[in-house]
Amino acid sequence: MRLLLDTCSLLWALQTPAKLGAKARRALQSEENSIHVSPVSFWEISLKFALGKLQIEGASPEDMPDFVAREGWHLLEFQAPTVASFHGLPSVPGHKDPFDRLLIWTAIRENLIFVSKDGALAEYEALGLKTCK
Repeated sequence: MRLLLDTCSLLWALQTPAKLGAKARRALQSEENSIHVSPVSFWEISLKFALGKLQIEGASPEDMPDFVAREGWHLLEFQAPTVASFHGLPSVPGHKDPFDRLLIWTAIRENLIFVSKDGALAEYEALGLKTCK
């Protein structure tokens, strides 16, 4: 499976894996799966860190790409067609976070399984989103 971590799942996988669901932990540990991280997550981490809404124990936002590389995970590149077509993702009531929405759209467009504990993903699944919790 090709997995895309949402930002919370990325942080949990690196710092507190017990916060991930059992299925997600197994998927991340399986050598048969490829784990992908979007630059969108680094942007979100950096922004929330700057606003004082996020603390990273023993690290800074600049360390995140190195942590991902050390895990052997793949860094996705921004794909212009994916970003340009983002307007095609319908709005879902109560789910307006632009970072999450761009990650969801990336997962749909790139045929990646989205690793997230977000409870508001069911409506996106009808649009083709595959999830792992």
